[in-house]
Amino acid sequence: MSRTTAVSTDTDWLLCRGCRTPVYGKRLIRNHRVCPECGLHLPLTAEQRLGMLADDGRYEPLAVTVTSSDPLRFVDRVPYADRLADARARTGLNEAVLCARATVEGVPAIMAVMDFRFLGGSLGSAVGELITIAAETALAEHTPLIIVTASGGARMQEGALSLMQMAKTSAALGALDRAGVLTVSVITDPTYGGVAASFATLADVIVAEPGARLGFAGRRVIEQTIRQVLPEGFQTAEFLLARGMIDMIVERGRLRQELGRLLRAATFTGVRSAGPAPADPVVRDHRALPEPDPWRHVSQARDLTRPTTLDYLSLAFTDFQELHGDRISGDCPAVVGGTAWLDGRPVLVLGQQKGHDPAELMRRNFGMPVPAGYRKAARLMRLAEKLDLPIVTLVDTPGAYPGADAEEQGQAVAIAENLRLMAFLSVPVVTVIIGEGGSGGALGLAVANRVLMFSSSVYSVISPEGCAAIVWKDPAAAPRAAAALGLDARELLRLGVVDGVLVEPEGGTGADPLRAAELLGAALRASLHELGALAPDQLGADRRARFRQFGSAVTVEAELLTISGEVH
Repeated sequence: MSRTTAVSTDTDWLLCRGCRTPVYGKRLIRNHRVCPECGLHLPLTAEQRLGMLADDGRYEPLAVTVTSSDPLRFVDRVPYADRLADARARTGLNEAVLCARATVEGVPAIMAVMDFRFLGGSLGSAVGELITIAAETALAEHTPLIIVTASGGARMQEGALSLMQMAKTSAALGALDRAGVLTVSVITDPTYGGVAASFATLADVIVAEPGARLGFAGRRVIEQTIRQVLPEGFQTAEFLLARGMIDMIVERGRLRQELGRLLRAATFTGVRSAGPAPADPVVRDHRALPEPDPWRHVSQARDLTRPTTLDYLSLAFTDFQELHGDRISGDCPAVVGGTAWLDGRPVLVLGQQKGHDPAELMRRNFGMPVPAGYRKAARLMRLAEKLDLPIVTLVDTPGAYPGADAEEQGQAVAIAENLRLMAFLSVPVVTVIIGEGGSGGALGLAVANRVLMFSSSVYSVISPEGCAAIVWKDPAAAPRAAAALGLDARELLRLGVVDGVLVEPEGGTGADPLRAAELLGAALRASLHELGALAPDQLGADRRARFRQFGSAVTVEAELLTISGEVH
């Protein structure tokens, strides 16, 4: 039976605990219980949350009834059985999570929403069972799962049985991974302990409300244990976003819209290569390109007026939704990525980001990724494979960041793991070099089925300056090195390192960004249409065959036949 949430019309004046400003009750309700003065996100009940996220406030509770027992006959100041009875009477809920079917921006979803009022949203056997049933329902119906968390951690009154729920719920989310079903976690304040260390942080995409706290141990426990004062904002959403642990922070009023964007990209069912092949503006024969001045091309490739990855995302794609973080150590600003739409279908776009002015160049580390950037890219590529989204990578970097911190964090390992990962992805991958393609730092995003480049871009094993210093022992020999390295589009096309070249507008891509974006979009549509005819195992085989031929007498066709025979 469908249910619509009724919203209280309490008209009392309330004092915001954040800014201490009196707020009219009806105004607070209209604002989804967010203080209109300071933006503090006050708690919502599970029913209020479902009513806010579900289209028209309508949802259908899952037809399951699970209630907690008292396996240990636990008694502290009050018997556990009495605590349960009191929580049920106060909240009107059977347990600390409410599971339902709903549509979000028109897309069906299974939702599991926790309620902190019920024993602090603690994870007991019944909560774990309900989360698991929600995941199993999503699996059976191949429907995205959204979990909204609010919890102090595992329920101590159930002892080790509550601990076991962490493994149980984690396995349930793992089954959704294997089945290609999107999972989204919405972190609300607070989310701690066993919930944080299981299903809350295992979702494909982690969204947090502003100021929401997330962690395994709470601030007070940590400070008492290590006898240190923790920094301001520790464990808040803003703290975690900067450290790569969550994908985005979304204000409550925009949450349904942002979730809808994710769900639409994840549930697209169109055909990859439907309709006639689109026009392809790419030059495939190197003889059709003029003889270049390689050193001039180096200068043009580095021109700060050239469109960046973010520029192309706004000009050639629509509805880009950026996802952040490697879930390990950070969110490298030199690598951006997320879902976007191209020609009416969703894709996953990744690229290095430089900038157009000194301030942005500094903030983006001059487009030089650190290990967190490559690990973020790897995480998003795995997500694309899970959701069957084609991958587009836009390369523009002098190279991976050559710093001590990057080495300590495993720069070489991060790049190597991306090369291996990309070689076996079962979705189409197209790379376009839009500026500089510097060394392994570029290749870490460029193991693709089709590699294209703009005509004034460059792609090289080392910078001309670096080559001149090493080989000629003279930095002034950089122009000679540029010519010797064969880093220009014409030579790379002749060698087969790139599969095609996009001839830039007069004056370069910076002189006419709109035309450059049109060329990029058309080239991507043509390549993705061609690759859409290949089965998943053929896509990986095609990619490995493409790189197998370099330095070998083995042709792509021969290698494909060999690999195809092995596959089948």
